[in-house]
Amino acid sequence: MNRRSFIKSVALASGATVAGLLPARAALPKAKITKVNIHRPPNLNQLFNQSNMVVTVETDQAGLIGVGEGGAVDTLTQCAGRLIGRNPFDIERCWQDMDRAWFYPPGREKIHALGALDLALWDIKGKALNVPVYDLLGGMNRTFVECYLGGGGTGKKLQDNARAAIEAGYRAFRIDAASRDGQDREETDAGPLPGAIYNTHERILQVVQDAKDLREGVGPKGDWIIDLHQRFDFADSMRACKMVEEYAPYYMEDPVRTEQFNDDIPKLRQLTTVPIAAGEEWGQRWDFNKLVENHDIDYVRCTLPNVGGITEMARIAALCETHAIGIAPHFTGPISTAALVHALGPYSAPVIVEIGGNTRPAAHLNEGLELRNGKLWPNGRVGLGVTLNLERLTLVSSISEPGPARNTYYRPDGSQTSW
Repeated sequence: MNRRSFIKSVALASGATVAGLLPARAALPKAKITKVNIHRPPNLNQLFNQSNMVVTVETDQAGLIGVGEGGAVDTLTQCAGRLIGRNPFDIERCWQDMDRAWFYPPGREKIHALGALDLALWDIKGKALNVPVYDLLGGMNRTFVECYLGGGGTGKKLQDNARAAIEAGYRAFRIDAASRDGQDREETDAGPLPGAIYNTHERILQVVQDAKDLREGVGPKGDWIIDLHQRFDFADSMRACKMVEEYAPYYMEDPVRTEQFNDDIPKLRQLTTVPIAAGEEWGQRWDFNKLVENHDIDYVRCTLPNVGGITEMARIAALCETHAIGIAPHFTGPISTAALVHALGPYSAPVIVEIGGNTRPAAHLNEGLELRNGKLWPNGRVGLGVTLNLERLTLVSSISEPGPARNTYYRPDGSQTSW
């Protein structure tokens, strides 16, 4: 066999094309979106930013259906109308259209719904190409995704809870900022109040004691987190952060109110050595890009689908990587948490996921996230690797007609611009 015949035979055996000896490319089928269904899970989370509403995006290709999660019926309905009749594989084009096709730019509620549908489009594309979504984003750059477990307690109980979390394989144990029992009523000069009293000056002392107990519980190799929950004004937040420095927190979260982040966090950054995380209420990257660019925070807490889905999360990851900032996503539903493995598995900087209530299998999923030894693992299944138990879901609405016509302007090359 001469050299040319040998090369051709090798190319054919390996599935390569003879012309140019390049691998044969898997072709996407011609497809269009025909219907979007909105389903209510048996345990619907009424907190909007943690919505576990389920969406399915159907196509005219038999069996090619994408699964997503998040949003509310009204915001999902409006965004879904923009998808009907479109090519599901043009994910960026679909994303930009849902984002731009209205008078107002989407607020956090609508970007949440847009993100839920974006998850479903990525699921469709992975299924069509018979690969996990993370393979479409560069492949896994980590063996697993680290997680932290939330809990509570005080004193010895807090130490034991923290120690148990680390022994179970979680990277860190997290508590909030010295919450008070909601049933605890104290008499005040103002008379009885409808909720527990939270005196920030007094609660700082409990935060410091909790930090000491957390460090004792997790040991020298473990990590701990306190979420200040935006309860403290700047001065009290500064005191709390400085007073816990010796106990080496993994980070202190949301030290001031979201409305004050851009003004107060840069000042706080100069006054304390503790790492700072912020942003569980953030939407798109324009909410926080200045804090990232100026290295005023160490972790962004944005998550899926809240930021606008995997499409926007990839852009956020690039922004954070440019400035060596970690990502610590807040928990949402089980489908979105499974999607975080795909979105952040390829990311090179630190990632730690708040697992929340996703330590137990979801009743409406036959297959979902893989949580073992306190870590989220890639499962190798196609798409997002999630399959639904439709018998456990309640169909709320179906959208099969395009929404109201809106002007959309394009540049000469076909890309969208604002109308």
